[in-house]
Amino acid sequence: MRRPRPVVPGPGQESVWDYPRPPRVERVDDRVTIRLGGGLIADTRDAVRVLETSHPPVYYLPMDAFVAGALVDAPGSSFCEFKGAARYLDVRGGGEVAAGAAWNYPHPSAGFEALTERVAVYAGPMDRCTVGDEVVAPQPGGFYGGWVTSSVVGPFKGGPGSLGW
Repeated sequence: MRRPRPVVPGPGQESVWDYPRPPRVERVDDRVTIRLGGGLIADTRDAVRVLETSHPPVYYLPMDAFVAGALVDAPGSSFCEFKGAARYLDVRGGGEVAAGAAWNYPHPSAGFEALTERVAVYAGPMDRCTVGDEVVAPQPGGFYGGWVTSSVVGPFKGGPGSLGW
């Protein structure tokens, strides 16, 4: 399958097609929040994002940015060729449970040590996730966990027909 034609970024935007492979981890200056079940379950100015070709950024928050009880071990695991072995977590807030909606790398691979004690959350099952003052949209499809904001342009991997990118 051919690589799709990237959208040309406008002022203040970046193309996910300019992101590297292997991915890069970078600090985020904006406030990042997550709401579930009507309540604020995570709030931090200490997030990092992972940038990988064709994917919107995945935001990783410190585990201690979540309210007590918001993250609970869940069944399942996966392996990323770059970051290593991931475990899954249920996300809880306001009486709601988003099963397996978060993951982290307890012992990330070399080069990804910044992800230690951090967790990423799928935006789709949450009430609302924000970066700065902007509400994010989930990455298309159900597998990848990127957060789409107005500052990134695609097309993004995850939607129909993107498996071979």
